[in-house]
Amino acid sequence: MQTVLINFLIVLSSFSSMECVAWLTHKFIMHGLLWRLHKDHHKKESLGFFEHNDFFFLIFSFPGIAGLFFGMNNGFNFLFWTGLGITLYGFAYFLVHDIFIHQRFKLFRSADNNYFKAIRRAHKMHHKHINKEEGECFGMLWVPFKYFHDQNSKSVK
Repeated sequence: MQTVLINFLIVLSSFSSMECVAWLTHKFIMHGLLWRLHKDHHKKESLGFFEHNDFFFLIFSFPGIAGLFFGMNNGFNFLFWTGLGITLYGFAYFLVHDIFIHQRFKLFRSADNNYFKAIRRAHKMHHKHINKEEGECFGMLWVPFKYFHDQNSKSVK
């Protein structure tokens, strides 16, 4: 039972840590060194269904896959559970960012929850900036409290 709890805590902590990794990567790499891949996501210079920004999905999947692979080949050690947490965060990112926020698939359109509304508002403010400078709200699951205010609030217009 203790092993199950430890493995669960490893998954939970790696999942939670990924929000920080996503924020830092989004702010300093996607809006920095690799802006070239990310800018079509802000300026809607689409390749059809896909964007250059979708390459980040492939780039970010490698640590999770590596953790799963090497952890599984070593008796399901901590690398596996860390890789599982990273992979679950990637899946959550896909659900929240691509499906819920950007509606790349027409699902979850009428979610009437304050947290989900705040996520949409924060992301809308992020996309308000079409250049790599002066961005805000680089995370995904952690939303600043100011976006939980009434939808008609002046802070989100």
